Amino acid sequence: MRDGQTRQLETDPSAGADLFASFAANWRVSLVILSGSAEGSEWEIDRREATVGRGNDNTIVIDDSSVSKQHVAFEFSDSGYRVRDLGSSNGTLLNGSEIRVAELKHGDRIQLGEHTLQLILERRNASPRTYVIPDGDQ
Repeated sequence: MRDGQTRQLETDPSAGADLFASFAANWRVSLVILSGSAEGSEWEIDRREATVGRGNDNTIVIDDSSVSKQHVAFEFSDSGYRVRDLGSSNGTLLNGSEIRVAELKHGDRIQLGEHTLQLILERRNASPRTYVIPDGDQ
């Protein structure tokens, strides 16, 4: 704004992309449905944001009337992922407590209507370093 009181800071959009690329290279993030009509399903979250809901325009579609058309968003943040309720009619529970926005960790359980999802955060296997040691006889 140009009111003499506030100013807009310029940010480098590539800095956030580098942070996400580094995180994605080292961690696999997935959601497993533990209960509900889609029980046993698993989806990998491999993007900065993934939405879950009943509507066909979501990243993950759960066909159940207890889930809103756009229920929650899983968003990458500096420390990993967070979940944000998108104004759902039935609300969102994280480990049994109602939330609007919350940071996530491995094993957290997110309840959307009659469905319980669990966040799985696994370290990707890094390739071991390979060293070539010259033969001393040459």
